[in-house]
Amino acid sequence: KQWYQRRVAITAGNLNLRKMCKPSNVGRKPENFGSAGTSIGLNEHNNESYRYLRSVGNMWQHDVKTMHPKMIARLYKRFDTFDLDVDGKMDMEEILYWPDRMKELVNSSEEQVEEMRKACRIFFFNKGVGPDGLLRENWVESNRTFAEAERERERRGEKSLIALLSDSYYDVLDDNDNGTVSIEELKTMMKAFDVPQEAAYTFFEKADTDGSGALEREELVVLFKKFWMSEYDSAWDGIYAYKY
Repeated sequence: KQWYQRRVAITAGNLNLRKMCKPSNVGRKPENFGSAGTSIGLNEHNNESYRYLRSVGNMWQHDVKTMHPKMIARLYKRFDTFDLDVDGKMDMEEILYWPDRMKELVNSSEEQVEEMRKACRIFFFNKGVGPDGLLRENWVESNRTFAEAERERERRGEKSLIALLSDSYYDVLDDNDNGTVSIEELKTMMKAFDVPQEAAYTFFEKADTDGSGALEREELVVLFKKFWMSEYDSAWDGIYAYKY
């Protein structure tokens, strides 16, 4: 309980903390972002997604020069959302704050939230959050490596880890158990991540591809894949403008 209260306080004060603790990468060119820019430090021995890729013969290697600057900035904003204590490192304890926050906001069972915790552990471990956490300067490379690993899993017909995470959120968001997620239920997710709930309308419009007025499971998976895998697309600027 004490830890949870501390995390709530940290989250509430993040904006002021970030003003005082300006990240070292702000204002720097992408090629000067350390290992995120040069791929130094991450390999199949210390990164799960690189390990997976090498195990199936995929020799893909991250090159930050192929990335749009706005995509890099967007990824660092995501990191800063998860880095609750603003120490430049994301750890699993910080990741698991978010499933607990969802539990506070929705009418979900402990079993559903535990499934979300498990999904978060698997997802972020494959994103590079190991026992010692993930440094901010390695976040961009870890994200792009994870995206390539997901594409490889798709090519091989293997289970998508993004789908695993999306499904766990879907089960928690479907508050009335009717098999779909409404705009009001999607607002809950926005609130959980401290995103203005107005953003839910834009997310919903993009995700509801069949125009049914409710999100089906696969539609949320597609939205999550665009969120975590896609290259920069200016058409999605309005979707991510609030926080991510």
